[in-house]
Amino acid sequence: MSEPRPSARPVRALVAWALYDWANSGFAALVQTFVFAAYFTRAVAENETLGTALWGNMMGVAGLVIGLGGPVLGAVADRSGRRKPWLAAFTALCILATGLLWFIRPEADFVWPALLLAGAGTIGSEYAMVFYNAMLPDLARPGTVGRWSGWGWGLGYAGGLVLLVVALYGLVQPPGWFGVSRDHALHIRAVMPLTALWYLLFCLPLFLFTPDAPSTGIPLSRAVGRAMVQLRDSLRDLRGHRDIALFLLARMFYNDGLTTMFAFGGIYAAATFGMEPGEVILFGIGLNVTAGLGAASFAWLDDRIGPRRTILLSLVGLVVPGAAILLVQDKTLFWIFGLAIGIFVGPVQASSRSYLAAAAPAELRTEMFGLLALSGKLTSFIGPFLVGWLTLASGSQRIGMGAVVALFVLGLAGMLFVPDPPSPKED
Repeated sequence: MSEPRPSARPVRALVAWALYDWANSGFAALVQTFVFAAYFTRAVAENETLGTALWGNMMGVAGLVIGLGGPVLGAVADRSGRRKPWLAAFTALCILATGLLWFIRPEADFVWPALLLAGAGTIGSEYAMVFYNAMLPDLARPGTVGRWSGWGWGLGYAGGLVLLVVALYGLVQPPGWFGVSRDHALHIRAVMPLTALWYLLFCLPLFLFTPDAPSTGIPLSRAVGRAMVQLRDSLRDLRGHRDIALFLLARMFYNDGLTTMFAFGGIYAAATFGMEPGEVILFGIGLNVTAGLGAASFAWLDDRIGPRRTILLSLVGLVVPGAAILLVQDKTLFWIFGLAIGIFVGPVQASSRSYLAAAAPAELRTEMFGLLALSGKLTSFIGPFLVGWLTLASGSQRIGMGAVVALFVLGLAGMLFVPDPPSPKED
């Protein structure tokens, strides 16, 4: 069955597709990082040390589920054709779990419901992105995939920023636009249905205006079988490309560091530096701004000095202020070094994609990008587990968060052994 030509897709369909990133980013910013995670450790859990450990274990279990299932689901999407039914199901899971977080009161009896709902929302959000990402090559014309991917990523930063502002001034910061009571942390809990409503509202254009790929008619059981064969073949082909294998290994470490940093950034700011919810959200706003500026300003550097050197520079930019944050006691210094980290988050992710695009042989490029997704998810549970258990064992969040810097250092060390990719004329 032939698919419609990408060139036939109207711009409206692509804009609606990109807007989904704007919708989805609110969950990462307000639930996983800056609002609910901090609220859980400070107000729901018995104490901040135990809360950090429990949150880390929950994120670790969710990461393991995502790591094991994500690559297979992605390959299933390639073989079954239609993505919207899967995308709708996992989007609904995330929205429902996020909305139900409204009922989590600041009491220890709500620890397990909070963890289960946050874990389910995380799995739903990440699985939804598997099918969302798989839609792009069918929508964009050849030569514009990277452009639309970047625009979607940029909308994600913008969406998280706008929602953080609405949450801060509408609910958290007194008196608030909406006049929500502060009793029983209602002003914090109300951020959760707001986030769910945001996700629901802004995901609708994709389902209304973006066409889906036609079904291939392959039964689900056969699609899963073929997906497992593809994964086996990709791993076999990787043995003949040592440079790419080294890159994927290094990237696995520093990507785990990024994932863990996002999961615990708000918790660390709240517990170690005593930031109130409004301050944590304000810090999140600032981090979104510096991350956006960093992604924009470093865009030219990849073409000028190459993706490998850009990754190395970005990792140094993550390690140095990251280590400083573990040592400083002053809140102002935390702000300075924390916002500095944001500058290097976008470049290290963007240059990782461009490195593989340049290093992978054209006939294996799709397979290698499948392994890139695998390397980003398969071990994503390690960092949260390390932070949780180190914090619990030492009684110190500073020691626990040292795992993040260690993962960046391991990624940096690995990249030192990765050669520059061939230039375009050599490829």
